[in-house]
Amino acid sequence: MNSRDMCMIDHLAELAEAGVDSIKLEGRAKSAYYAAVVTGAYRHAVDAAAVGVPLDPVWRDEVEHISHRHYSTGFFYGPPGQFTENSRYVRDWQIVAKVQSCDGDGNAVLTLNNKFGVGEPLELVGPGVRPQALTVEALWDTDGRPLEEVRRPQMAFRIKLPRQVPPLSLLRRKADLSP
Repeated sequence: MNSRDMCMIDHLAELAEAGVDSIKLEGRAKSAYYAAVVTGAYRHAVDAAAVGVPLDPVWRDEVEHISHRHYSTGFFYGPPGQFTENSRYVRDWQIVAKVQSCDGDGNAVLTLNNKFGVGEPLELVGPGVRPQALTVEALWDTDGRPLEEVRRPQMAFRIKLPRQVPPLSLLRRKADLSP
């Protein structure tokens, strides 16, 4: 049994220098959110390593936004030792909604995953989108009536986002979901 998850995002330049020209990211039985966040973060890390620039910390931080066990570098720097404090997954972030469409002014239609309301702090992430914090200022149903909260699973609703984003971008919030 492995008590940690391997994370080598901080060491990609060293791996390339050692002759590694391909990496595999594990994601079996993981969510689309997990796959998107991890591959996006590693894509930025590989590109930075290829041109010899430091990884922007925002992309390193992204691997902390997915469900994971405590990280290790495996046996790359010698025996990693066992982490025996617990083997529970760190689950600090929750998806609250998915973008269905968004115009050039950030007017978006989303579907709800987990309820939230006006005044809540969230983060916007997505394909080609640098993670961006926002506070929910207003919500509307699809007929334009104001809402204080969106509650019904898969409910479609409207929100003004800070910028245009592609479909399947996500709103997430910090939430301790660890058992």
